[in-house]
Amino acid sequence: MDIIHQLAETLQMGDADNVSELTKKAIANKLEPKVILDDGLIAGMAIVGEKFKAHEIFLPDVLLAAKAMYAGMDLLKPLLVKEGIPMIGKVVIGTVHGDLHDIGKNLVGIMLKGAGFEVIDLGNDVAPEEFIESAEREGAQVIGMSALLTTTMPVMKTVIDLARERGIYGRTKIVVGGAPLSAEYAKEIGAHAYCFDAIKAVECVKGYIGIN
Repeated sequence: MDIIHQLAETLQMGDADNVSELTKKAIANKLEPKVILDDGLIAGMAIVGEKFKAHEIFLPDVLLAAKAMYAGMDLLKPLLVKEGIPMIGKVVIGTVHGDLHDIGKNLVGIMLKGAGFEVIDLGNDVAPEEFIESAEREGAQVIGMSALLTTTMPVMKTVIDLARERGIYGRTKIVVGGAPLSAEYAKEIGAHAYCFDAIKAVECVKGYIGIN
């Protein structure tokens, strides 16, 4: 089994130490950083995502795989920056103002990073202006908002209205998610998509960036 295939397999097992060692070995063998990233780490995480979607593995397994992926990413990042290789896109995510729930949002962040996106995670209880300012500052193509309380859902519309005012709505796509939301509500407030889970969020964001 070659190093890249081994790397993808080891990541799926959530073995951070071995992912780190295999990444070092791949770098020492002069393999292209982008190949290590795409065919090793991202390919492994994609399989984790598919297994999670099919209920073959569960959240703790995904978190272990994510930890392993970060172990490899930490080693690759300086090389990717040095070679000027960008991530496939930028996404700003956060839980809206007044809402402190972030498990779902964190999982979306993990899956987006695993798919090769640069994720700017603003955390929870994020003010509407912060979403917009971060997207403008970072040049993000997508803003992702999460809410778990029905009382905080209207904040999403505030962010969307602000995006229209600032002239970034449309150029920057806005996706929303969270247990109390629905596709109908997302359409009503002007969101570009409703993502009912982390896998759907990755699919939506890839579609907006122009990746199948």
